[in-house]
Formats: sequence, structure tokens, C-alpha cells
Amino acid sequence: MNAPADFQFDQGTLRFSGELTLARIGDLSRRLSALDASPEEIDLKDVDRMDTVGAWLVHRIVRRCDARVIGADDEVCQLLEQLAAADKPLKIRPDSSPPFVRVLREIGDAVYASFDSLRGLVGFFGATMIGLWSLITHPRSFRYNAMARQFEVVGVKALAIVGLMSFLIGIVIAQQGAVQLRQFGAEVFAVNLIGRITLRELGVLMTAIMVAGRSGSAFAAQLGSMKLAEEIDAMRTIGVSPMEALILPRVLSTVILMPLLGFYAAVVAIIGGGIFCWIDLDIPPVTFIQRIREVVPMTDLWVGLIKAPVFGLLIAMCGCYQGMQVKGNAEEVGLRTTASVVQAIFLVIVLDAVFAVFFSSIGWI
Repeated sequence: MNAPADFQFDQGTLRFSGELTLARIGDLSRRLSALDASPEEIDLKDVDRMDTVGAWLVHRIVRRCDARVIGADDEVCQLLEQLAAADKPLKIRPDSSPPFVRVLREIGDAVYASFDSLRGLVGFFGATMIGLWSLITHPRSFRYNAMARQFEVVGVKALAIVGLMSFLIGIVIAQQGAVQLRQFGAEVFAVNLIGRITLRELGVLMTAIMVAGRSGSAFAAQLGSMKLAEEIDAMRTIGVSPMEALILPRVLSTVILMPLLGFYAAVVAIIGGGIFCWIDLDIPPVTFIQRIREVVPMTDLWVGLIKAPVFGLLIAMCGCYQGMQVKGNAEEVGLRTTASVVQAIFLVIVLDAVFAVFFSSIGWI
């Protein structure tokens, strides 16, 4: 059995012997503290074994006296080096920086994160297009049951909330328009406002926002949970493509259903506005419908139907992309779900502005 830890001090050299371990160190630390002299060298040639506690004892003397270690083997030298590297003062509070610099740093981080997310989204769009081409060339691999399931989730189950929202928006547009136009004795033009703004803008835009909050977030949460449970890795292992099985059905169903939901929302909003005009402005439904046919050009309907599938593609892409980026823990699912909704709504509004400028430039006003 090896001897307990001990030391001898002779002519500036502190010689340790025995086992410098927690179990065998004894009162060595107290005895070293009572030592008045400062050693210039620490000799570890006679040390049989050393653990972290013994290494810390030696390192403390080296740090205090600026002594030199001699006679140590490679393992002990490596342990002392690691301990010295870890012996750094810990900051209780981070270094404070001026508020202006901190704000600039946060803005820079946000801009960098936005461009990084946009770059990833563009790459994900390319991967989706590759998967779609593979599906076109090999149609038998398409999962129609998954597509039908997404039709139900994205479309059928959204009819109630989209219809209620659009109905109330139609009433609000009619009421606010009538209040403002009544000052000029032109309440009848509230019909123009209802027809044009719902078919051209608000019908498809509000539907896109609802679908982003309802279906886009669901896509991110579902794929993120599957990513955490390693189900997506298991699918790749057995030869099933997650792009074909999970992402393409969601993307295609949203692209196909968005024009239908947008048209449905516009019609329901017109119905809500017509009911308000009938009750408050004494405009009969027949007159209201005839006026709608006169003042709303067919281009307004085409504008809404053209924008709708693009919005649907954006929403599905954002939801699926953020879901596939989940890693680490369950908190990441919530963060990515929130990011998918914010990203989708932001891109939809930006693209809606681009569409407005484009259609105005070609004369579809």
C-alpha cells in the first residue's frame, strides 16, 4: 500500500511524496499553510499518485510563490496544465457596454439572423423544388392519403374561423366606410369600398394571416416534435424521404387551398358588408349585388386569386423550414413555431406590397 501524502522543505525545494489524493492527503494542506518559507521548486519525483485535489494543492503553491515544478511525469504535467487553464476569475456580471453600442450590436445580430434565415429559406425552397420534380417524374411515390389529410386540416377545419373573421371584417369595413362617407352624403359608395377591398386585398391577406397562425405554426410544431423524437432520422434510415412524405403534402395542400379559402373569405366579407348596408343604409340585397357587379372589375378577382397560391407557398415553406431546424430541446419547438408565424406574416405583407406595385404598373388598378 502506498504511503500517505507528505512533504519536506530543504533549501528552497519542496519535495512531495506518497499519494496526493483526496483519500490520502490528510492534514497536508494545513501543514503547508503553516510553512513560512516560499519554495522556488516543487519536486514531484517521489509522488506515487495524484488526483485533482492534489493537483490543486500543488497549483496553489505554484501560483502563490511562482515556483517551478520538477520531477513530474507526463500525466501529472498534463493534469497541472489543465488545472492552470481552468483557474480563471469568474465574472459575476458581464462587462457593461455603452447603451448605443449595445443597441447597435443587437441590431447587427438581428440583421445577421434575418439574412441567415432568408438564405436557409431560399435553400429549402430549392430542395422543395427538387423534391417536386422528383415527384413529377415518379408520381407513384406520392402519398395521396397524406395530401387528403392536409386538405382537411388546412382547408375544411379552417372554414369556420376564416368565415367568422371575414364576416366581421366585412361589417367593420362597411360601418367605418359609411361613417366617413356620410359626411359627404355618399354612403352608397360604401358598396364600392366593400367589394374592391375584400376581393383585391383583405380577403386573401387576412386569410393568409389566419392560415399562417393556424396551419403554419402547426407545421412547425409537428415537424419540430418529430425532429426531437428522431422520427425524421428514422424515416431516412428506412429509405423514406421526409421531403416527399412530410413536406410536399403540406406545401401542395396549402398552395392549392389558399385561392379557395381566399375567395371564400372575400365572398363572406361581402355578405357581412351587404347585411350591414341592408340594415343601416337601407340598401336592399338585390341593389347591393347589382352595385357590386357594376363597380368591381374582374381584375380585382384575378389579383386576389394570383396572390393566394404564392402566399400559401410562403406560409407552408416557413412552417416546414422552421420545423426542420428544431434541435436540442422542447423549448426550441416553441421558439421555431413562433419564428415560423412571424416570418410568414412578414413575408406575406412584404410580398403583398410588391404585388400592389406590380399590378398598379401594369394597369390592374
